Amino acid sequence: MDIESILYVAGDGKGTGYSDMLNIFYGDMPGAVYNTASYFKYDYEDSWIVDPFVKKMILDVDKSTVIDSGVIDSPILGKIPPLGLSGGVKTLILVKFNQEKVFNASTCGDNCARWLLEIAREEERTINLRHLMDFGEGSFEIRILNTDQVVHSMRELVPIAGEFV
Repeated sequence: MDIESILYVAGDGKGTGYSDMLNIFYGDMPGAVYNTASYFKYDYEDSWIVDPFVKKMILDVDKSTVIDSGVIDSPILGKIPPLGLSGGVKTLILVKFNQEKVFNASTCGDNCARWLLEIAREEERTINLRHLMDFGEGSFEIRILNTDQVVHSMRELVPIAGEFV
């Protein structure tokens, strides 16, 4: 399945009625942006960094505080530019602000899972994963595009995703 077909299905091209959820394609996905660090380097905008939602993600995932659009205070690294953020946070920011692209979120650790769900609660998103991410003990709504199944817990997600990673 090519990326246009995947996005068609994810965008409710089948008339399934699903909306505002996280869509995941597991395994190799032609057309997905794999090198998110390079994409971020050339694509991010200063305004993204000072977005209140992004500031919360940076504080939670990287334990760092946004001072302004060009300076983040990291407890480990000191003052860093946005390019010094972790790969996970960079990917989260890209997912938030680039709905038309599919990003490989395998640079994200499990500490990014809740943020992926939160982003998708406001506006549907599609990501590519090449590993099994832990979305926690609670309930959620994720569509696995490989099988077009909607899962609501890790217990439902693991057997399906395990077939592809």
